[in-house]
Amino acid sequence: MKKGMIHIYSGDGHGKSPAALGRAVQTACKGEDVVIIQFLKGRGLAESEFLKRLEPEIKIFRFEKSEENFVNLSEERKTEECQNIRNGLNFAKKVMNTNECSLLIMDEVLGLIDNGIISVDELKTLLASKPEEMDIIMTGITLNDDVCILADEVTKVETMRFKIWE
Repeated sequence: MKKGMIHIYSGDGHGKSPAALGRAVQTACKGEDVVIIQFLKGRGLAESEFLKRLEPEIKIFRFEKSEENFVNLSEERKTEECQNIRNGLNFAKKVMNTNECSLLIMDEVLGLIDNGIISVDELKTLLASKPEEMDIIMTGITLNDDVCILADEVTKVETMRFKIWE
């Protein structure tokens, strides 16, 4: 039995979520199931007709109701969305407890820490539910040492701009 790993894709560059989606496709190609839970993504991928065709091997969930960026919401709507987000986290725990998939992707879960929705300790508690053989990928922009120690592997994605002189 393989030992599952916890991966983090973080950094200011674009490509973290697409890299996670690439891993999802690789996992599905091996005949294994994938669950993707998106946080703080507005409409996100859950409404994509293309991605719906990847079911049942790859299932995408989004618990937030708002299509707006979380930071732009009123305090009242933020409170509402925080409950929806917590529902998503509870679903992630259920997925782990039932060993529902080989790969669980929590897209932009690190942004929940940045926005004060959860703490690093709450994330650590959630990850404690991980079955030994399940892989988990977490994405987000900001990374700190307390989050890094939760992972087996951290990938930093950064944008590099080059100026070409003519």
